[in-house]
Amino acid sequence: MSQIVWIARHANRLDFVNPDWFLTAERRYDPPLSDDGIIQAQQLAKRLKRERIAHIFASPFLRTVQTANAIAQVLNLPIKLETGLSEWLNPAWMTEEPERLSVWALAELFPRIDTSYTSRIAAKYPETHEKVRERSGQAARCLSTEFFPHDILLVGHGASVLGGAMGLVGEIAKTEVKASLCSLVKVVRQDPEWLLELKGDTSHLTHIEEVIRFN
Repeated sequence: MSQIVWIARHANRLDFVNPDWFLTAERRYDPPLSDDGIIQAQQLAKRLKRERIAHIFASPFLRTVQTANAIAQVLNLPIKLETGLSEWLNPAWMTEEPERLSVWALAELFPRIDTSYTSRIAAKYPETHEKVRERSGQAARCLSTEFFPHDILLVGHGASVLGGAMGLVGEIAKTEVKASLCSLVKVVRQDPEWLLELKGDTSHLTHIEEVIRFN
């Protein structure tokens, strides 16, 4: 039997549009989507409407949850928060472990969150580049195996999208996948192999990121 794992990066974030947001933000490392990011997330949801996705997993950061929520509304599915898909906890970007909203606070904002789901893979600050690839790859393998043969969607960040793809198809993803904002990767299981069919598709977007930033 075959299986499709879709891997999407979150849409545009407020601090990319307004860098000064960071200076006064309550949770500096957990920005929401920008206005155009919300539109991007809706465009991604429209793109995925015709696909047979059975489960949606999202990093617990606000921008990934917002992106996943736009898709979950269109597909009428719950959202499972998976820490293994989190942002790269890079000490060069973050001077401390990033503060995020709790699962329960997020569930109040986004009722589609499945509070009974327990994250399968942990993420621990600080992380090296190798570590984020290892744990996001582990998350992709774990979830695809546990929820086989259902098609699943993973919503993550630049580094975890790349790491998730590498966890399934191997080192080829490092040079093939271009994880720009709100892009879409498609990996198909044809036992015993995984095939990379989309490498960061942005054809559903009206505005495409020109320089890829992996945070």
